[in-house]
Amino acid sequence: MKSPITKSQRAYEAIKGRIVDGSYGPGYRLVLDQIARELDVSAVPVREALRRLEAEELIHFERNVGARVVAIDRAAYEQAMETVAIVEGAATGLAAPLLTSDAIARARELNERMRRSLAEFDPLAFTALNAEFHEVLFSACPNPNLVELVHRCWTRLAAIRETTFSTVPGRAPRSVDEHDRLLALIESGADAAEVEQFARRHRLATLDAYLSREEPGREVPQ
Repeated sequence: MKSPITKSQRAYEAIKGRIVDGSYGPGYRLVLDQIARELDVSAVPVREALRRLEAEELIHFERNVGARVVAIDRAAYEQAMETVAIVEGAATGLAAPLLTSDAIARARELNERMRRSLAEFDPLAFTALNAEFHEVLFSACPNPNLVELVHRCWTRLAAIRETTFSTVPGRAPRSVDEHDRLLALIESGADAAEVEQFARRHRLATLDAYLSREEPGREVPQ
């Protein structure tokens, strides 16, 4: 029987959700009593939730101010993307030989939806489909700790609320094409190391597209 969700967990998920979806933007002040009233709980579970979010580096406490959502700079975005590339690449490589035909078909269908969406481009919707595509591929990873680490990295990245697809929309069609190549590689029976390397390069190409926008003249690897 599944254990009932605690008030602390409910507060944690509610606050984290608002940080990730942008409702609580960088620098937003989290007023403990106000949140407690909104969630209809006491201050204790909210305080516990804030401490968990602090440990995840999504918020920080300022003296005489309280908790604020972390304002993350470009360097932090770059580091987060590099981390995602490493851990997600590893998980995808390990998952590749375990993917079922249904999972491959699901990933291909998601990628086709991404391709169709390019005509009327919505970067947030595209980013959501992109995340779903990659989750299909790495969720079969036999190492649950690695899967959990990927999700934690995603949360960290989402908190930055910077999508390369909105700032560099030209990256989107190339990303879709790379998805096709990644699926073909997996279906061909390529070994885990080869799949991992391709998945990692794919993520880093997205980072390179962002950095090339920030640094005119920067060469983007092909």
